[in-house]
Amino acid sequence: MNPRSHRQKPNTVHFQLSTYHDFWNPNLQELRQSEREAYWLILEFIEQEHMSTMEKQNFLKAVEILSGAVRAKGNGNMNDYYPKATLARKIETLILEESTETLDNNVRQQAMLCVVALSQVNPPFYLSEILDLVSAGVSSMFSLPLIMPSLDRKDNASLYLQTTQALDDMLQALVMDNMDPNMLTLEKFLEIILPWLTQSDKVHEQTRALGTISRLLRFICNFSTLLHMEVFSMNGKLMGILGLFCMNSNHEISLGASEALHYLSKILVLQRSVRQKTVTILKNLQKRFRGEWFASMQNVTLFFKKYLTPVERADVIMVTMESLTSNRRDDIYAATKVLEMILKYSIPEIEKVPEIIQYIYFHMNSITETAAQNTIKKILQVLSQSYTDEVILTLFEIEDQSHKGACKPWEILASFPKGCEVIMKHLLQKLVPQQAPQDREPSQRTEISPLIATRAIHELLLESSQQMEVQTFFSSLFIALLLQTSFLMVEGNAEMMQDQRHVTEWVDPVSSTVEALKTLMHRSGYGNFESEIEKLGGWELLVNPERHYDGVTLLARSLVTKNCWHNRPIFSLLMRMLQDRNCANHFTALVFLMELLQCPDVAAIVDDFITHILANWFNCTEPATVKLLLKMTEVFTKHKNLERRLRILQPQVLNCCYSSSSDIVMEAFVVLKHLVEDLTWQNSSSFLIQLTFKLEPFFEEESEDLRLLAFQIYSHLLAKVKRRVLVFPLRHQILNLIVFLALHLQDVNFEVAQICRITLYNTAALLRWSKLRKVFAKEDVFTIMGALLQQETNKALWFLKQCVALFKSTQVPIRQAAVWFAGQILQILDAEEMSEIEEAYAALRHMKGDPDPMVSCLATQTIYVLEAKEKLLLDNPLTSCFCWRRPQRGYF
Repeated sequence: MNPRSHRQKPNTVHFQLSTYHDFWNPNLQELRQSEREAYWLILEFIEQEHMSTMEKQNFLKAVEILSGAVRAKGNGNMNDYYPKATLARKIETLILEESTETLDNNVRQQAMLCVVALSQVNPPFYLSEILDLVSAGVSSMFSLPLIMPSLDRKDNASLYLQTTQALDDMLQALVMDNMDPNMLTLEKFLEIILPWLTQSDKVHEQTRALGTISRLLRFICNFSTLLHMEVFSMNGKLMGILGLFCMNSNHEISLGASEALHYLSKILVLQRSVRQKTVTILKNLQKRFRGEWFASMQNVTLFFKKYLTPVERADVIMVTMESLTSNRRDDIYAATKVLEMILKYSIPEIEKVPEIIQYIYFHMNSITETAAQNTIKKILQVLSQSYTDEVILTLFEIEDQSHKGACKPWEILASFPKGCEVIMKHLLQKLVPQQAPQDREPSQRTEISPLIATRAIHELLLESSQQMEVQTFFSSLFIALLLQTSFLMVEGNAEMMQDQRHVTEWVDPVSSTVEALKTLMHRSGYGNFESEIEKLGGWELLVNPERHYDGVTLLARSLVTKNCWHNRPIFSLLMRMLQDRNCANHFTALVFLMELLQCPDVAAIVDDFITHILANWFNCTEPATVKLLLKMTEVFTKHKNLERRLRILQPQVLNCCYSSSSDIVMEAFVVLKHLVEDLTWQNSSSFLIQLTFKLEPFFEEESEDLRLLAFQIYSHLLAKVKRRVLVFPLRHQILNLIVFLALHLQDVNFEVAQICRITLYNTAALLRWSKLRKVFAKEDVFTIMGALLQQETNKALWFLKQCVALFKSTQVPIRQAAVWFAGQILQILDAEEMSEIEEAYAALRHMKGDPDPMVSCLATQTIYVLEAKEKLLLDNPLTSCFCWRRPQRGYF
């Protein structure tokens, strides 16, 4: 068509303007006459507001001719002739001016093809210009009324098809960036087209949108390189929308969605699959092309798992969930089926978990269909098991921000027994964190604090309706919450409060943990048990920093008193924890254990392995722990099964007698006293004999309390000895200690002296010294020593050795008696025995320098007598004029 055919003569103004442009724009001189005329026509109509259909057609034809001329120049630029942006705005205006009620001309078609021509010349369109043109073209075409092919409207239908093809050509041309499609541009196109699909209630508009999307995706499938594919964010949303429309009751819509989904899947395969498998996958896709909705859902499920990123998977779920809140039952049904297909198998990694949870939280009440409700619950359950931290943290953030405790999500989480158990196990790991391997990199996933985990446990327990379900993890939860309380009370809650973003001001870590512990008991059927602890003040003790462990003891004692069924599982859990020497809160565990051991059911399951675990904790450097273990040892005498294992702990108790801590030593002797009182000779003879040899050094302890305990232990021990068992080495040790007993009748501690007299009497009875029993019971130390020496003269050197050991006593009366008795022994020795007294002689010389004058005087006199005896024996070996004599009254 000649662009000037509609008028025979140009007016004068037009002629002058053309001449002006020919002169000032030398580029026009390179154009052919027809191309220049097209240029002049553009100038004439570009500013014209009202144009007839013929004028619009001629203008668009002129733009197309000029675009062809510029493109033919190779490196031509439209702006050298006329601003391309101005032409784009004018074309957009022409499209928007067309009626949306009827299609009776080809202006739309020409305008879109004109855009195609302009897209092929420089400069490129700006993105805003592209989107304006696309928006105009889409709205102009999609909003047309339904046009059905018929004999009387054959030309109209043909024009519609041609115009639709022009729209496709325009979209395909504008999506290109040089030689490859730009996926970011496609994303913008989809944002314009999709509302016509998702928000319209007209079938023909939805069908047009699906067709346009399908053809555009099919076009992109022809390219191996797609620009910015890695940041294209519409894959998930688009797959979700198309999946839903594949199940539409309208066959045309379902078919269009299936085709579009097919081409989207093909793009993903080409871009993301392993090249060796691409051909096979594409063949399988082709088999399902235009298939039934079930085949399309299989594609959705397959691509959801293998070809979508975690963010895209979340988009699929979000888009589908939004349809659950629709007013149309068909939409709800479709969304339910899609989600069922996705949730049928394990869900791979997903992002945007907080957004999904927030949507569920705020829209749960608007979902009324039973199937939809079950599906939304299933989503919450699956996510809470795989992304527990993120789900729980999101729920608390919502509740804390809104200051209202909507319990529906917690009710749902607690309604699935198996799922709830998985969540509880995960939360328990947060309360009792496991040490991560050193070579493992830190996780980038959201992690909740122990405090948040405690609050979550509390919420789940409040919503749990089945007592038996709670009892399955009662033991683990009970121990974890108790140990967490101890940690907060002993170590302080600074670590717990470090993440202030997720802890509101009104949350008290200790109170929150104790409340969770109380709720656990209620939900497990121990309501009366919890009330009794309340009456006894156990909860107050538990949160009292100074008496916290009293509260732990009371709690454990109540379990034992009520013969709680969980005593044995709790005991087993604690023992597994204590196998690790780095166990946190081991002291709380041991305090609890000491009470549990008094439960007959618990005592019955203690074996050597368990006892060895406890024995290893004696190596702990904390005095409080060792003292607690010493007290625990006493419990082993209360049950026959425990008493058989006491042999494993006894060496540890004896080692504590030599601890550098005086408190531990004192506690060890208190325990030994109780052990000796409770043990029988028949079951513990080896230990009691060993203990007899361990006591000797402690008879001379400066601490009166410790010295008294040592003599009390020996006294109790001796009372258990029967004559039939009095054999070596026990008989030897009893004789080896008799001088200590006798001389400590002079002990400054009256109770020690009394214990020694009783023990001397029992010793005489045990050794069958009938004559000495009365002496030991009533006489003073000197009479006793003299009688002992007369009775057992053959043991004189043995007694002398014991006396010399007591020369180092810190008590003056004992040193005096020891030196005196040594002198008496030396007087009765014969010549052969005198050759063995070098050690005693040296000790006596040393005692001459004793700070006590009486001791020094006695030592000096004894040496004089000894020297005189030695001289006499040298002069007359058969003569001995010395005899035993008691010191004169007042000698000391």
